[in-house]
Order: sequence, then structure tokens, then C-alpha cells
Amino acid sequence: GRWVLVVDPDEILIYPHHDTRKLPALTRWLEDQGEDSLGVMLLDMYGQGSVAETRLAPGQDPLEATPWFDAGNYYVSRDPRFRNLWIQGGPRMRVFFADKPYAAPALNKIALIKWHKSYVYKTGAHDLLPRRLNECYATEGGAKTSGILLHFKFVDLLEAKVTEEMARRQHYAASKEYASYAAHGPELTLWTDQSTRYRDWRQLCDLGLMTRGEWF
Repeated sequence: GRWVLVVDPDEILIYPHHDTRKLPALTRWLEDQGEDSLGVMLLDMYGQGSVAETRLAPGQDPLEATPWFDAGNYYVSRDPRFRNLWIQGGPRMRVFFADKPYAAPALNKIALIKWHKSYVYKTGAHDLLPRRLNECYATEGGAKTSGILLHFKFVDLLEAKVTEEMARRQHYAASKEYASYAAHGPELTLWTDQSTRYRDWRQLCDLGLMTRGEWF
């Protein structure tokens, strides 16, 4: 019966009007619409230099060090069995999985849920049971309100994380994602002249990466 926000330590939730409306305003809106969940897309942020050169000081706004993202290059499919959108793409598909894009990490998540003891995550935070909770992107009348998780993985701390995950082998599919990071090395640069600098949530709506739905 309580709203629960599920995010990783390197993620920040962005939603329409987040700069002027607090999270309870969003959950009240969702409840008014009969919604129990908010769909979000993971947006990988990165700096202009190499990953090894991109450093965050304690307490620093991560957008100061990693203000860039891929505005396009996303592939969206629908899982008919679990009724959720499956989103792949961005710099991880472009750089680490260019030869096998179908194996790129999923970017869709359900980060905000009005929880019930009968609910369970099926694949990490990517989809839920019961399946109706995954229908959080569109209705017959149009798009539902959605959000973005700004993802700050690609900083100098990644090298230590890669070493840890390669030893643990507990990450999805025997840590194949981290194996790809290890193969490229920390000197890798994700930035290109096609990269987009983050401005605000309105920019993300204009790019079609998230939507306000009818929440104006």
C-alpha cells in the first residue's frame, strides 16, 4: 500500500516537472489515473574524455562530470508474454555490443511501484508480476506519464567494479556485460560528435525519451 522507489546507487530519477513538483505529487497523479507503477528508461550518461579520466568528487553533481548521452539509437520491442516494453540501445549497444545488438543490456525499468506483498520482480527491475504492472507506457488514448533514470556508471570507479563482477560472476548471464567492459579497457571514450548534452526534463520529452502523458 506504500509507494516504493527502487533505484541503484548510480541512478537518479527524473520525471516530468520534477524541478517544481515533489515525488508525492507524481504518486497522487498516478493514483488518480488508476496506475500502480511508473515505467522509466535507463539513460547512460558519460563524459567527454575516457572513462578512466571521468572522476566524481564526493558530493559532486554527477551531471557536471558526465553531462552527455545518446539521444537516439534505441530499439524498442514488446514482450507479448509479460506485456512490457523491452528497450535496448544507447552507448552500451553502440560500443560494447555493436556486433550483437540483441545481447545489449535492457534499459527499461519499473522504478516506482505502489507495492503489495503479492508483487515480485521477474528480471531485476525490468519487469514485474503480476503482468498488468508492466503495462505502464501506453493506453489506447496515448502515452502514459513515464520517467528517466539518469545512469552514472561510466566513471573511473567502473574499473574496480569490473574487477569485482568478473570475480563474483553473479551479474546477469555470468557477467557478460562486465566481460565486454573488461575487453575494451578503462581508456575507452564513449563521447562522439553525435552525443547530446543534457539540459533538462523538457529536452528528454522533446526527444521522445520520456513523456508527461496528460500530466501538464
